[in-house]
Amino acid sequence: MKVIVPVKRVVDYNVKVRVRADGSGVELTNVKMSMNPFDEIAVEEAVRLKEKGIVSEIVAVSIGVKQAQDVLRTALAMGADRAILVDATSDVNQDIEPLAVAKILARLVEQEQPDLVIAGKQAIDNDLNATGQMLAGLLGWGQATFASEIKIADGSAIVTREVDGGLQTVRVSLPAVITADLRLNEPRYVSLPNIMKAKKKPLEERTVAELDIDTTPRLKVVRTIEPPQRSAGVRVSSVDELIEKLKNEAGVI
Repeated sequence: MKVIVPVKRVVDYNVKVRVRADGSGVELTNVKMSMNPFDEIAVEEAVRLKEKGIVSEIVAVSIGVKQAQDVLRTALAMGADRAILVDATSDVNQDIEPLAVAKILARLVEQEQPDLVIAGKQAIDNDLNATGQMLAGLLGWGQATFASEIKIADGSAIVTREVDGGLQTVRVSLPAVITADLRLNEPRYVSLPNIMKAKKKPLEERTVAELDIDTTPRLKVVRTIEPPQRSAGVRVSSVDELIEKLKNEAGVI
């Protein structure tokens, strides 16, 4: 079984994001970048399936700038067999929109013929949570989103999903698209020997022109602003005063 795992290069989750002075986006100059955490979970799950003998090949894919090679090398160090970088833009500030990403991935799926695509449920930079669903729609494949557990058996994937009401278990026939939630697993630590081995694994570069995909943006960021500062707490003298403030000031009861 072959698995494709899309990975995205985003601002490291430990970095405090700063908005650019003109409000056009966030500051990316001299900012530490890393693999999107949900994509890291997706890679880990694919590697675990390979260690169980279920998966035979893992192909990591990233779409964006050339600098995304670093997250692909991380995926290779974690256990992916090879990687594909689709050079979609030279501007680090340009985010390739989910529909364009889904179309590119659909084209790669046609070429690679995988049995499964495991992706992160969303990227932490835009939180759109759309690429996996769009990809499944374009391919006409079944999908299981927000996965907290995955089992492969008899040509199907049995997926436990995290939903508002609790947990839901679904069976989806392969080939399929699955998106990983936070509690699916805990990604492994990438050791130095594996980082060195990853440098020898194949990393293929392709362009959007080769794939004949239109990546023209359909969305425009009007304004980016910092979230409001959290106000200081208030000390109350009684339960009655607390209830009054929750009811009349906070409006939560």
